[in-house]
Amino acid sequence: MCARLKSIFEYDRREDFHDKLTQWIGDVFYDILPEHGYEVREEQIYTSFQMADALCNKKVHLAEAGLGTGKTFAYLLPAIAYARLNRKPIIVACAKAALQEQLCGEKGDVKTLSDLLGLDVDARMAKDSDQYVCDAKVEESKEKFDNLSEGLSFEINEWLGKTKRGERSEIPLVPDRVWKHIGWDEGMSCDMCLDRGFCKLIKAKEYYRSARDIIVVDHELFFKDLWTREERIADGKLPILPEYCGVIFDEGHKIILPASMQAGNRIIKDDIDQMIHNIDEIHGAREELLLTVTRLEDVTSTFFEKLNQVAIVGEGSERFTVYCEDSLLKLAETFQKLLDKLLLELQIEQELYTESLSTNLIQAYEMLIDNAMLAVHHFRKNKGKDSISWINREGDSFFVVPRNIDTRLNKHLFQKKIPVLLTSATLSNDGDFNYLIRTLGLETPSYSTVGNSFDMDEQVEVYLPEPSSKDKVNVENTKEIEKLVYLLKLNEGRALVLTSSKEEVRRIREGIKHYQLPFEFLWEDKAERGYLIRQFKEEVSTVLIGSDFWEGIDVPGESLSMVIIWQLPFPARDPLIEVQRLEAKEEGLDEVLTIDYPAMGLKLKQGCGRLIRKEDDYGKIVIMDSVYGEAYERFVLSALPQGANIKYISDL
Repeated sequence: MCARLKSIFEYDRREDFHDKLTQWIGDVFYDILPEHGYEVREEQIYTSFQMADALCNKKVHLAEAGLGTGKTFAYLLPAIAYARLNRKPIIVACAKAALQEQLCGEKGDVKTLSDLLGLDVDARMAKDSDQYVCDAKVEESKEKFDNLSEGLSFEINEWLGKTKRGERSEIPLVPDRVWKHIGWDEGMSCDMCLDRGFCKLIKAKEYYRSARDIIVVDHELFFKDLWTREERIADGKLPILPEYCGVIFDEGHKIILPASMQAGNRIIKDDIDQMIHNIDEIHGAREELLLTVTRLEDVTSTFFEKLNQVAIVGEGSERFTVYCEDSLLKLAETFQKLLDKLLLELQIEQELYTESLSTNLIQAYEMLIDNAMLAVHHFRKNKGKDSISWINREGDSFFVVPRNIDTRLNKHLFQKKIPVLLTSATLSNDGDFNYLIRTLGLETPSYSTVGNSFDMDEQVEVYLPEPSSKDKVNVENTKEIEKLVYLLKLNEGRALVLTSSKEEVRRIREGIKHYQLPFEFLWEDKAERGYLIRQFKEEVSTVLIGSDFWEGIDVPGESLSMVIIWQLPFPARDPLIEVQRLEAKEEGLDEVLTIDYPAMGLKLKQGCGRLIRKEDDYGKIVIMDSVYGEAYERFVLSALPQGANIKYISDL
């Protein structure tokens, strides 16, 4: 097999590469993998051919592949060959850390494919620097270990003596409160560190930077590299990631939020408060420094109070939009001036060799202040017209990101003349990619779409309200709760109920509390997400209810045999969606048809995809909102599993 792969790019004859690559992919999928028990999936092979063509011709390509297609193998085969042809790694960016492990773990997809084909694939994970230990902070924090339990202190010290790269995943049970004392953070100035060039973090970077074939990252780290790459090179620094020959986004429909977040700035109130407290505790500090932090404490509190007052609460959203108004802008100006003043005072204090704060801590505070000043600056610039601003649901973090993220993506990525592939099961509405193309600002992408490889006609039944029904989900209407209870009893639990907001979860709980039902309910707002999913898998008759399970939940087998769509997932009043609506309206388009319905359709498609995860799964999808005769009817119908039987709820 190594000889076959070598022949693809022998003599570096690029004009022959495309034909040889597709021939090799065909050999693997039609002949070699079936010899090892893998079935031939035409959808998988077609998708792999499309991806190979996009790589060879350096296209931006949207590859939609339904559940069960095997899209990971579909992109790994052409990616490995393309990387070796160019003698540079290809980046695979995943939406979640779990998928990184699924790809690069000891029993992951890359290792499996490598062993099957005898390719010796060199794929390595790259994680954010804050996932690695900082040797300098370990030295500073030795005294703090004395306050830990004996077992935890022993575990950390034993691990520190053995680890080569100091990756946090090697000691997963160490809590955040402890890791913050030994893990690298953005406030660390590596340029002045005595361990520079010899620490574990450098070893970790050297490890993944030397990957030959594939570097697996998460979306956040990829965009952190992308937005800082040119500046770091101009400053004579290495970029976070090495030079690569192409990018593949797994779960490509999820890149807008991490791209925006990494391009923007945020202010965490607790971080500012902790800095103020620590500076205020300095023994013998100058009066001007103490006066500055006292004023900053008052203004910080007032600024966040004002943010919470003016924020527009969007039901179902974790982000509450903040618009500029004169009083807030004036307060932001005062906040920025005080931050600038504190930065100056800290620099003076450092020159006076204050012993109460370490050099590293002062540098960390300077970084914190710089980031906060940038956030306020961008918020005030052009009265906020160039940015999108919000606070989180708790109201203790303020975010400012650039509005024109699509323009930035084009400039820094899509127009760089390297292939960029986005793959997911949900990129289009019934083959219409316009919503995603518009969101990303793509110009002339190619695209392909295939359905799943399951027999939906035999495995899925879909139930909708009858056309004459005018019932909408109204949790104060006992009849709707009665319908839900009836469905759950009929199915003996084993159901996932998807809502549009956490508020609806609480209302359903209130509505059914008087019913005596023979199965356990798992509520989104009552426990950590991972724990709930594990319980749902293990306890067969349980019912899981939440607004955060439309995707990223994989429960094959009898634990899930009914998905109930309590409400259609129309987008909330989220700041990122609001900007899309505004831009559509400015172009003379109907924002509901252009933004709301397509976004709802894609999310519904994700939710429906929770039901069938393997060939012997069977179940029902029940949508309780009216569909037939509504303006959004076609978007709902196109989101349903292709080939599934559609019936009326009254037939149940």
